[in-house]
Amino acid sequence: MSNTNIPDLRTLLASRRGGSTRRGARGPPGPPGSSQSGRGAAADDAVRNTDQDAAGSRVSCVELGYLNDPYAKLFATQPSTRRLPLLNRGSYVRTSAIDLLIDRFMSTAPGEPKQIVSLGAGTDTRFFRLQDKYPPAELVYHEIDFPLNTAAKLAAIQRHPQLFTKLPDKAASLTTGATSYSSSSYNVHALDLRSMADSTVEAAPPLPNLNPAIPTLILSEMCLIYLQASTVSSILSKFLTTYIPAPTPVSLILYEPILPNDAFGKVMTSNLASRNIQLPTLSVYPELGDQRARLKQYGFVDGARAADTEWLWRKWVSEEEKERVAGLEMLDELEELELLLRHYCIAWGWRDGGQGVFSKAWGELHDSAEQS
Repeated sequence: MSNTNIPDLRTLLASRRGGSTRRGARGPPGPPGSSQSGRGAAADDAVRNTDQDAAGSRVSCVELGYLNDPYAKLFATQPSTRRLPLLNRGSYVRTSAIDLLIDRFMSTAPGEPKQIVSLGAGTDTRFFRLQDKYPPAELVYHEIDFPLNTAAKLAAIQRHPQLFTKLPDKAASLTTGATSYSSSSYNVHALDLRSMADSTVEAAPPLPNLNPAIPTLILSEMCLIYLQASTVSSILSKFLTTYIPAPTPVSLILYEPILPNDAFGKVMTSNLASRNIQLPTLSVYPELGDQRARLKQYGFVDGARAADTEWLWRKWVSEEEKERVAGLEMLDELEELELLLRHYCIAWGWRDGGQGVFSKAWGELHDSAEQS
């Protein structure tokens, strides 16, 4: 599971300019008597397929100069296609804001070991980029995704020396066709996250090399949004009580859409539904206040903040950087860009007793509720 190009802005912009608003077809229904599990498998396939959409978006941003990522092309399997300027800008803001949060985490108490768990990591390149940026850091990085996605990622790592040479143990445990990889600093787990929610404490799926005693950041970029809210709560409870129990500091960064009930939000969810993609938690946590409240409910009691990406663009990106980005390509649809950015948010919360690494790293990073 990974992020996706949401929504089909060509449809939305046409409707705002008086064009057609016809929804795309859902495709033919399943055969009579088709099972619920069959429909579930089709939905899983639709979610898995969003990963290459995400990879293509990232390559587009890199080729135009929005982002510096020498590894993005190595995971993309589709021909490079230039995305709409709106989508490029959205990808830039999301990536930059998450990078800022992670950089604050990495640079706080830099000599101490840290851990990151990326849920539905897909083709994400963050481990390799962090290796370049913080080479001396004691970082243990974990990625969790469907076996088909992890197998494709590990195969790409084997094919490209730029990636393979970053592995700490090289070929020690990475074999042809592997779906999982374990090492001292990089671990890929082939796992359906829903198995965590369904398991007892005693039977929780093993996550090799996950350290329960070091500060841990959990990252979900358009991953948990695909699951039922109760399932998400169970997964995060498993992390906070079984895998990373108190008093170990732990945090969560979420990137998800919001505001499903206005005109833009309805088109957004409609377009996704036409691709057999559902976002169950969107209706449960539709506003920024709901996002903050959910973080507290999960157990992130020392901080719970959220802001839409339009606010993050205005407040977290310097004027000099805004000028650089504005010069990369022509963008006429400024109103549409603001609309798009307001319908996505980043939420971040933490538990560390109020005196730990996350309070120090993020305490001064205000959100839109604290700073207009």
